[in-house]
Amino acid sequence: MHTIAAGDALLSPSVTRRVIDRMARRPAPHLPAQAGAVGLTPRESEVLSLIARGLSNREIAAALVVEESTIRTHVKRLLMKLGLRDRVQAVIYAYENGLSRPLP
Repeated sequence: MHTIAAGDALLSPSVTRRVIDRMARRPAPHLPAQAGAVGLTPRESEVLSLIARGLSNREIAAALVVEESTIRTHVKRLLMKLGLRDRVQAVIYAYENGLSRPLP
């Protein structure tokens, strides 16, 4: 419960990595050039992109040079705005909507 309340992944990192790898192997969807997460702030979109790369809240906070509590707030808000249940759905959303691409 504490993990979920903190905005961290419920799944183990190895399971999350497999989900990301499987999504990365899927063909890229045919999307318009400006595809993205409608209604998200630029920072929320950036956080979503980093979630899709498999980063934890702590890693995202370090990358963006902000407090981890700020990232938890961004994660909660972007999940709410997009109607997503958890980080796994956020990863899938990011890949399906062209917000994230597999790393080379």
